Amino acid sequence: MTPKALFRSFATAEAVTWAGLITALVLRAADVTDSAVPLAGGLHGFVFLAYCVVTVFVWVNQRWRWPVGAIGLLLAVIPFATVPFEIVLARRRLLEGRWRLRPGGENPEGFPEAVQAWVLRRPRTAVLLLVALVAVVFLVLLWLGPPVQKS
Repeated sequence: MTPKALFRSFATAEAVTWAGLITALVLRAADVTDSAVPLAGGLHGFVFLAYCVVTVFVWVNQRWRWPVGAIGLLLAVIPFATVPFEIVLARRRLLEGRWRLRPGGENPEGFPEAVQAWVLRRPRTAVLLLVALVAVVFLVLLWLGPPVQKS
């Protein structure tokens, strides 16, 4: 999978889960059902965290300037904004190319690239660790619960 395909799939998934969450909230506001909100919210939260990880991973590979990567992360909190961002990146050719640090590719420079090189050399192990890490962060956030409004 290329950086472009990976980023596109997670940008799309993030937008789709936004749609699910908004739909669930509308159903709750219309007194249709409350039960869809925890499921849609949980799924969106998980995909949101995964999108952020993928954004940083592609950011390192593509050597984006820091404002480009930061905007990619910030746009995840705006419903449906990740898809237009991906389209802009594609048009500007900021998603082109292969994984630079793949086996037989460039040598890593610095800690972020060393991590990425390790991930690209051990993809199965890395995916398992990444899913576990995102799941732990997700479970901690669920355990903490929603923000409490002060009276």
